[in-house]
Amino acid sequence: MSRDLIVLDGGLGGELIRRGWPSGGLWSAKALVEQPEIIRSVHDDYISAGARVIITNTYSTIPSYLDKSGMGESYLELTEKAGRIARAAADESEFEVKVAASIPPLSESYRPDLVPEESLARPIYEAMADCLAPFADVYLCETMSSIQESKNAVTAIRCANQSIPIWVAWTLSDDPGAGLRSGESITDAVAALPKDEIEAFLFNCTDPEAITQAIKELSTITEKPYGAYPNQFHVPQGWTLDNEIEVEPRAMTPEEFKGYANRWRQDGASIIGGCCGVGPEYIAALVS
Repeated sequence: MSRDLIVLDGGLGGELIRRGWPSGGLWSAKALVEQPEIIRSVHDDYISAGARVIITNTYSTIPSYLDKSGMGESYLELTEKAGRIARAAADESEFEVKVAASIPPLSESYRPDLVPEESLARPIYEAMADCLAPFADVYLCETMSSIQESKNAVTAIRCANQSIPIWVAWTLSDDPGAGLRSGESITDAVAALPKDEIEAFLFNCTDPEAITQAIKELSTITEKPYGAYPNQFHVPQGWTLDNEIEVEPRAMTPEEFKGYANRWRQDGASIIGGCCGVGPEYIAALVS
């Protein structure tokens, strides 16, 4: 089934790092605290590049990151602030732009072994979903590393809000064909979620070659819209935001990114953007 292309933005945290905001600790929430206008400038640059869905800067407005700086109790205040900035960027654009509310992992990315139990995750996700509802056109559960992590997010969102659509984006093993970071299959992951509650399935923060194979598999098991937004690095085993394990950069030019996107489009993908390390120049190449 052929669908019009929905263009997402690119990596926000990585773009902030490129503009002088270091990773670690508060990560991208640091800019919300100290210089929120830079968040708006990143949103604006992605819109100018051609993105028509921008993602809120709420990936790191979670208690586990904010607690490192004694700011855990401020997570909803910062979540709302990020939602408001994204909504203003969308509404004040000359284009029709939608806002995707980022619903992230609550511990570490790419670590299915650290996913909190549902009883711990659910109240945080519910509160974030409720807080972001006034600003969101869609909820985006992103970088979900396991079936349980995605179920935690989807269940909580639907308890908080029954009307805003949900997109689910899983992060995959960098080994093509190996499924989610948890080792669970894509087929099982899709089957585990309530079909009527999910509007689209995606893969993000993953090697583009792994995405290519996963898109082919996804095309055979769902009639929902689907797509991807890859990253620019390989994640070694055991990595966390604050440990000393270094991520390994992966070279991908904007034209190579567009080449991958074209392959995914041929296999039915209709939602494409970028994740960490994929900046506005990549989105501009995608739409050129």
